[in-house]
Amino acid sequence: MADRSLRGIRLGAQSLQSEDGVVFHDRAQHTYVCSTCGRETVLTFAADAEVPDAWECRTCGAEALLRVGDNIATVDHSGDKAARTHWDMLLERRTLPELEELLEERLAFVRARRGAGNEKLSA
Repeated sequence: MADRSLRGIRLGAQSLQSEDGVVFHDRAQHTYVCSTCGRETVLTFAADAEVPDAWECRTCGAEALLRVGDNIATVDHSGDKAARTHWDMLLERRTLPELEELLEERLAFVRARRGAGNEKLSA
């Protein structure tokens, strides 16, 4: 089996394709300024791409806004929806009295099971 091994190239080490004849797309760099920490982040986009007005800051995770010339772009968040939590979705299906009743039933079940487990240990 050793006489049949591949020789002359390391697998995965180098590409066999060349960049001859490859035409790269035009690019443009845009600067984003973080509204919290003030860090500037320069990102490269395709020249004809639609550039977003906001980007997530790489340092603190806050919103970084696009700098256009000497001005900073503004983002309108009035149409954004607040994320629905598990509690919000639960309240859409059940009322508070129903939830309290279910909680009491479940607590009674757990307490009964614990009591049955303790009797087995003492016997």
